[in-house]
Amino acid sequence: MSTAGARAGVRCNPVNHEQDGTVVVGRVRGVFGVKGWVRVQDYSSRVGDILQYDTWLLKQDQGWIARTVVEGRLHQKGVVCHLKGYDDRAQAKELVDVDIAVTSDRFSELEPGEYYWHQLEGLEVVNLSGENLGKVDRLLETGANDVLVLKGEQERLVPYTPGVVAEVDLDKGRIQVDWEKDY
Repeated sequence: MSTAGARAGVRCNPVNHEQDGTVVVGRVRGVFGVKGWVRVQDYSSRVGDILQYDTWLLKQDQGWIARTVVEGRLHQKGVVCHLKGYDDRAQAKELVDVDIAVTSDRFSELEPGEYYWHQLEGLEVVNLSGENLGKVDRLLETGANDVLVLKGEQERLVPYTPGVVAEVDLDKGRIQVDWEKDY
């Protein structure tokens, strides 16, 4: 598979990419008002995109619990919303610091050669000489281009650009890059 560039559609920490096909897309950070609304940290590349999902999975002690989004909107630089069953401030407080996820099948189809960040996280990265550079721990958005943050013998930053990324093979769990191993 070739690569045209990573799509920043959803940023998520690799520890939050569950084996069951869920991807963390946000986190409840606080309460908003007295009628059960919450403040949400949206991990989408465009703040507010989390509201396109009408059902969220919330990480509770017993596992992922589905909750319906009744209403939501942008507020200042973030997102606030009201979830079904949470109608006062005390109930909403139960959700503070809870991860919000959706199943990966909810994401839109991408063009060939485009990938969501969560698909790249955890992949082995090797250079053209076959040297292992580490695993993708996370990606950074720099404005000019995305950057792969690799964990291995040492942390490495590798630009995610067509001139550097030679191949992405999700089936093999590998990214091949034109990048020398630093000593």
